[in-house]
Amino acid sequence: MTTNAFPDEAHRITWPDNFKAAASFTFDVDAESCTIAHDPTSTRRMSLMSHQSYGPRVAVPRLLEILKRQEIQGTFFIPGFTAESYPDVVRRIVDGGHEVAHHGYLHEPMQGIDAATEASYLDRGLEALANVAGVRPVGYRAPWWELNWHSPALLADRGFLYDSSLLDGDAPYRMAVAQRDSRDIDSRDIDSQDIVEIPVDWALDDWEQYAFYPGVTGSGVIESPAKVLEMWTLEAEAHHAQGSCFVLTNHPFISGRPSKAVALEQLIARVKAMEGMWVTTLERIAEHTKATVNEIHSHARIEIPSYPGAGASFEPAALREAALI
Repeated sequence: MTTNAFPDEAHRITWPDNFKAAASFTFDVDAESCTIAHDPTSTRRMSLMSHQSYGPRVAVPRLLEILKRQEIQGTFFIPGFTAESYPDVVRRIVDGGHEVAHHGYLHEPMQGIDAATEASYLDRGLEALANVAGVRPVGYRAPWWELNWHSPALLADRGFLYDSSLLDGDAPYRMAVAQRDSRDIDSRDIDSQDIVEIPVDWALDDWEQYAFYPGVTGSGVIESPAKVLEMWTLEAEAHHAQGSCFVLTNHPFISGRPSKAVALEQLIARVKAMEGMWVTTLERIAEHTKATVNEIHSHARIEIPSYPGAGASFEPAALREAALI
């Protein structure tokens, strides 16, 4: 089948070593953290806790074997609390040659929090990953993909290379971090700073296809892995045809279940077989983007002082060029 190409013209990129597109298989190792952050009383629910602990206890070892068999490296976004709770699992991920990245401390709700609070989550997560596995991550994914306007500056201040939380592109790009909220933190001039953004897509998240737990998440409809494999294959083929970046987000407690893991390995094999597809970690994709892309994007921002009746202001997105290092 021939797939028509519709490139992401806003985020142009070329790939190294004659590759024509890129793909990365990523895993959010939330374990119990995402349910505890949503409802601290969930710790009283033995069955729910067992559902979440399946991820690090059973699924991660299975997924690591799949990645080893397929001879690829993945990117694992790990909350600090998960690292402290399952240190041997995190060390096993590192020993397998995979990237470990930051995913909050307790998968905290991010919407509406101030910069000081968010900074404390970042720092506690960094400390946990360092203590458990000696890792200083260069990548970040916000819990629930919920980035705040002040988040990029906090990440840049801590030396992060990239974020993977936004949904405004099909290819990675460099993002300006001069988005500070002067009401929260020091608004010194940081116009020269930028980080790489590697966009995600809800259609490429296993949560929307498989996740269900009564009273916690999902509609009760758990999709067939055959249907999901078909959908994700079509997405990968489209990214391959247009030369962009296929980023799949999986949660071990979901996609590490038997039939879903089988389908995932079939998908990996299909993606690897696509001519000129660079299957790698987000860290390597971000390093390549930083080194070869000189356009730096800012994001449109809308301010509404009060609603209704006060009107709104719109600050458009902007683009500037920077010298490559």
